[in-house]
Amino acid sequence: MSRLLYLVVSVSGACILSLEILGTRVLGPFYGVSIYLWSALISITLAALSIGYFIGGRYADRGAGWRSLAFMLGAAGIWVLLIPVMRSGVINLASGMGLRAAVLVAATILFAPPLTALGMISPSAIKIKASSLGEVGQTAGDLYAISTIASVAAAIATGFWLVPHLGVNGLLSVIGGVLLVTAALCFGIDRKVIPAAVAVVLGLAGGLFPLPEAGAIPGTVELVESPYATLQVVDHKNVRYLLIDGGTHTIMGFGQGESLHRYTPVMESTQLLFDDTGKALLLGLGGGILARNFHEDGWSIESVEIDAEVARIAKEHFALPPMMSTYINDARRFLVDNDRQWDLIMMDAFGSSSIPFHLVTEEMFELCSERLTDDGVLSINVECREWNDPLVHSMAATLRTSFKHVWALPIAEPPNTLGNLILLATNREGFNFPEERLGDMGEAMRSGDQAFHWKVVQQNHAWDNRFEPGLDRGIVFTDDRSPVELWSEAINLEARRGLHEFFGEEGRVW
Repeated sequence: MSRLLYLVVSVSGACILSLEILGTRVLGPFYGVSIYLWSALISITLAALSIGYFIGGRYADRGAGWRSLAFMLGAAGIWVLLIPVMRSGVINLASGMGLRAAVLVAATILFAPPLTALGMISPSAIKIKASSLGEVGQTAGDLYAISTIASVAAAIATGFWLVPHLGVNGLLSVIGGVLLVTAALCFGIDRKVIPAAVAVVLGLAGGLFPLPEAGAIPGTVELVESPYATLQVVDHKNVRYLLIDGGTHTIMGFGQGESLHRYTPVMESTQLLFDDTGKALLLGLGGGILARNFHEDGWSIESVEIDAEVARIAKEHFALPPMMSTYINDARRFLVDNDRQWDLIMMDAFGSSSIPFHLVTEEMFELCSERLTDDGVLSINVECREWNDPLVHSMAATLRTSFKHVWALPIAEPPNTLGNLILLATNREGFNFPEERLGDMGEAMRSGDQAFHWKVVQQNHAWDNRFEPGLDRGIVFTDDRSPVELWSEAINLEARRGLHEFFGEEGRVW
């Protein structure tokens, strides 16, 4: 009996941590994996467990038994199996709320019920195990220790192995199946044969045949759960998209494989700041179109990408040449470990929902400055709500702690709309852009090449409207203080509204 009780609390503890981690993958593709999503999931987990302990303690005093444990495990298991089916409906229900409220509501509906049921298990287990009042302390300590050890093991296994190999829906099915099979064992101890048999059948069926997710996206070429994000390659209206946690990172036309992201030609125009080709470093590979274009223009370019799956997708789905050099590493860690210098460093590692704070601090930009040649240039792609977004001014103020010159190349029109913006930073003396190197828009139009004309228009627009961000309007980000998430939230919400409206034409739901 004791061994089965230890098994019950172990399964309960392991499933609690796995569900908490899985919450980011269940909701992240819609809301983005931000500090707000993590805060919501942690808060809901703790609140649900508290309610479970409260209710479970009183229920245990009324006569805890194996049957009650079985019902708690079974209820949690069935709910977990239904999460993939319920997700789209819950997200739609909360879609009219602000981002913070929507995240809290969705997390509560999807995860609070099973976590509450699992929280009820420990008080009942203690009641069953303790044979006398003098053993309650040791019994509670033993059971909580075993449950916590199982939670630690599950947290490591979920992040390091299970999500990348089983996927989100697959792991939810395994968790639901394990809970139901454990419930069947408890029914068996209580000699309830029929409920035990039903629980076993449901558990095995749920684990082996997961329920299909509602609202699957038509046109999906590949969907993969990497250790870092949910990656999706989607073909829509003769255009291929790379979505990372539901945000668009690469847009490629099927014709010549060129980027249809408006910021890409502006980022490429930074090579016009140099009299000749040189050495470039790209931090954040995405679909690899930027790296490919620099390579074809004769630059010696290296790329750094933290996610090996992104690098693979870039080669398999976005025509990145296999021989191009890509290092799988964190961008800042790579710069720390390599003391080489480059003529141009391009930072393209930010998504709409997440700007890694350690990549936009004074310490990071000082490191970038040290890794540039004397005439080197740092260019950064950032998404913002308007040209004068507080994020732009704060990043510029932070850049000025290490660079003499900082310029902003705006892309969106009109200026108060969501879009990308390129920040340029350099320590060159007399930093001036050679206007004559930009393509002539009239000649580009007369050429009849629509792609070339579009590219020239984007570049001329950005450089004609360049400005120096006001340093007095921003704060300096440091490793100690970088409230970048505060501005990322508003950008994330606006960007995802646009995405859902765009893909929603065909009923696409994340």
